[in-house]
Order: sequence, then structure tokens, then C-alpha cells
Amino acid sequence: MTIVGSTYFRFGLLLAATVMVAMWPRSSAAYTPEQQQACSPDAMRLCSSFIPDVDMITACMVRNKAQLSPPCRVFFGPAPEERRDRRDRRRARPEG
Repeated sequence: MTIVGSTYFRFGLLLAATVMVAMWPRSSAAYTPEQQQACSPDAMRLCSSFIPDVDMITACMVRNKAQLSPPCRVFFGPAPEERRDRRDRRRARPEG
């Protein structure tokens, strides 16, 4: 039996490929210069304990969205409750 035909080899190859894909940099983790300029002061003020972990800073800023400055809040979109309210208002409109 050859190594390449081995079930363990195939499993290891699949596992290695999965780990590589999971570690692949995501484009969503990259911020535009406009986002950085608008949100850096808020990140320093609200989430400085998480620097340099971008994912933790992002999660912190989402949790503290109500405290973000208006220019930064724009980049985080509406809260789930606001989206639900908008959707309900659209459904409640009479069709005509």
C-alpha cells in the first residue's frame, strides 16, 4: 500500500487544506482609510484594551455602537432591532 493511497494521508491532506482556508485573510477584516479615520478615536476611547486584535476591537465597537461617534456609526450599519422595525413598517404599508 502506498502512502498517497492511504486513508490517513487523504485525511491529513484534507485537514491541512481546511486549516489553510480557515486562516486565509478575509477582506472584511481590512478597513478603508475612511473607516480608520472615522473610527480610530472611538476605538482608542472605547476599546483600547483590545488593541492590536482587530476582531476583538470590531466586536467591542459593535457592542458599544450607541456610544460611537456619528461618522463611525455609519460604518456599522443599523442595529438588528432597527432593521426589524424597518422591515415591519414596510410590511405594514398598504399595497396600492
